[in-house]
Amino acid sequence: MPRSVNSVAKRARRKRVLKQAKGFFGRRKNVWTVAKNAVEKAMQYAYRGRKQKKRNFRALWIMRINAGARLHGMSYSQFMGKIKANNIELNRKVLADLAMNHPAAFTAIVNKIK
Repeated sequence: MPRSVNSVAKRARRKRVLKQAKGFFGRRKNVWTVAKNAVEKAMQYAYRGRKQKKRNFRALWIMRINAGARLHGMSYSQFMGKIKANNIELNRKVLADLAMNHPAAFTAIVNKIK
């Protein structure tokens, strides 16, 4: 007696992977074995990228705060130390936005902590 195979599920799984491979170049988009490996690798890159994005944004915010603080004769570490000492609970994202887009507000914060 021949073995029973679930072709419906097999086809659905392959269709799903090939749909995810849409836009890939060459055989990566339409050959099952190549597309499966390409999609797996793409998922790994995407997972890693979600972690890296957080690091990159924090680094960007630190650079912007540092640039704003140095305009007022302070280093980044001195500025953040005084922010913490004065119990100003603004995170780096907000401080970076103020330093970049609202220099008057950033200057007010610097004057308050000096």
